[in-house]
Amino acid sequence: MTSASDTPTPDRASPNYVLIGHVTRDVVEDGFVVGGTVTYAGLTALALGRTVGAVTSVSPDLNLARSLRGIEFRVQRSAATTTFENVYHAGHRQQWVRAVASPLTRSLVPVSWRASPIVHLAPLVGEFGIDMVAAFEHSPLLGLTPQGWLRTWSADGFVRRSGWARPEEVLPRCDAVVLSEEDVEGDWEVLRSYAALTRLLVVTQGSHGCTVFDHGRGWQVSAYPTTEVDATGAGDVFAAAFFIGLLNDGDPIGAAHYANCVASFAVEALGTEGIPTASAVAERLAARPSAVALE
Repeated sequence: MTSASDTPTPDRASPNYVLIGHVTRDVVEDGFVVGGTVTYAGLTALALGRTVGAVTSVSPDLNLARSLRGIEFRVQRSAATTTFENVYHAGHRQQWVRAVASPLTRSLVPVSWRASPIVHLAPLVGEFGIDMVAAFEHSPLLGLTPQGWLRTWSADGFVRRSGWARPEEVLPRCDAVVLSEEDVEGDWEVLRSYAALTRLLVVTQGSHGCTVFDHGRGWQVSAYPTTEVDATGAGDVFAAAFFIGLLNDGDPIGAAHYANCVASFAVEALGTEGIPTASAVAERLAARPSAVALE
């Protein structure tokens, strides 16, 4: 039994949006850019007014203080930084893993971070196990983007989608889960089985918006009209905005509209350049599309 003295309590200096996952190098034509869910979701949370902390693992040559200014890090040093190469064809991504950083453990997470108002578990390459979930049982909102538990890669690094081995051990313990329909290769039978295991499951669908399963009932929430330049990281931007919107007012449909709006900016520019300010989001929200209940 846990006593009150054993319960982690965030102090004033603690971040109110905590991310767990690998910062990545994303290969581009002239070198690399810093990427991964921690990057895109972390910068989004900062732009929307949260204070952000992240637990990650990178090689010493990647200067996080310079690359991701404003995010407080706890770092497991590693010989390599997780590296991805992405190629897009007609809106669909092919991906290769070129390097993998050291794994993350619960001991890296400061005690005062464990009850953060929002905790976002963001595995990319299986860098931590499901035991990490137990570290955040006192967080008001435990969010998960499980893509790293839904992929494997071949000897040459080519990423393939794989089945989630033990979703029933994780999903019931999360307050909100966000993933892309591409994470399961469009298998809606699988997505509905996940929705039956968790309170809130949100499936992002690119230009088609998203589907929100709230206690198993589905709602289709339309996207905001936009001109796509670069979709990299848009799902991570969406997830951060959704978790923030959900914590703010408790309405999953309203949070999905908000997240669709924020993500619509993210695809309009390269990399992280499209992450919007809170004021820009507020202005675009005035053109809110509809939500439709699914049968």
